[in-house]
Amino acid sequence: MARLVIIPAMLDPHTHLRDLDWSHKATFASETAAALAGGYWAVFDMPNTPPTTTDPVALARKQAALRAAAVCDWGIYYGAAQSGNMESYDDVAGQVCGLKIYNNATTGNLLIAEQGQRAHHYAAWPTGRVIAVHAEDETVLDILQLVRQYRKRTHFVHISTAAELDYLRAAKEEGLPVTIGVCPHHLYLTEADLPALGSFGLMKPGLKAPADRDALWAGLQSGLVDVVESDHAPHTLAEKQSSQPPYGVPGLETTLPLLLTAVQAGRLTLERVIELVALNPRRIWGIEAPPDTYALVDLEADYVLERARLHTACGWTPFEGLRVRGRVRETWIRGRRVFADDQVLALPGFGQDLFRDSVC
Repeated sequence: MARLVIIPAMLDPHTHLRDLDWSHKATFASETAAALAGGYWAVFDMPNTPPTTTDPVALARKQAALRAAAVCDWGIYYGAAQSGNMESYDDVAGQVCGLKIYNNATTGNLLIAEQGQRAHHYAAWPTGRVIAVHAEDETVLDILQLVRQYRKRTHFVHISTAAELDYLRAAKEEGLPVTIGVCPHHLYLTEADLPALGSFGLMKPGLKAPADRDALWAGLQSGLVDVVESDHAPHTLAEKQSSQPPYGVPGLETTLPLLLTAVQAGRLTLERVIELVALNPRRIWGIEAPPDTYALVDLEADYVLERARLHTACGWTPFEGLRVRGRVRETWIRGRRVFADDQVLALPGFGQDLFRDSVC
């Protein structure tokens, strides 16, 4: 028997939608369709798909492409460039959801490993605008030094270890303006799953020890963690099965069912899930959801995750074969039903840019 609940205006602040020079992997149309299937109202796209979003021309190109194709609402991150692009920050800050700084190795060429260079980017980014950082292990402490110095709002994406959580817990207790995101693959998978998953378990940061996974769950339960974000990063099956598979896994369509499965198991409350995927992301980025925007979810739906039912263009998931509870039946945006009965009903271009000439 169906048990329908409403989850208001879900927002994923960490996705890699591809398209542009990587349209063979996925497109803005296909991946925003996957977002609707996952119950999301809006997604934020990272800057490391080529051409990297590190100058106004690249930003304008991505804005135009998303405006033409997206079926859910969206925002774009601007990337901190190795060569230094700080002179453009004042001009673009009002058009984007934040600045992304890659401080550890990841996909693309945006790594900024030198602390002095990071400081230049922190100093130049306008106060009040979010900085999202990829920081692992002791690099978290390096970034916290900059947060302490510049007092810029900083969101730590895909935190994956107990030690990183300890650093950030202390930072919050100190009163630093930091927030924490974690990903479903680090909550449900560990390095022990790699022999079975093979390249489908490769992502950045990599899978960790069971003790780290348990620390992430404790952080969710205690309220330390602010956001569950998918880090949706599709690659083709051929690429993942090649001799040099790229890092990254899709996640837009599996994040909510995985969290709702945790609700059924008594690990989280439904109210906490709503905080993690809807209320907190909107609060952190200062976004007010439009009226009549929500996902209608059947908490009693019991099913096995299958690649054939996915809308993402990559057509696979590291969670294939996992039994979950909770299915998105409908997604509504601004009073319009945009997803129902496993079908995307919105036309390309329906999605709106949440940050163009706005202040978050």
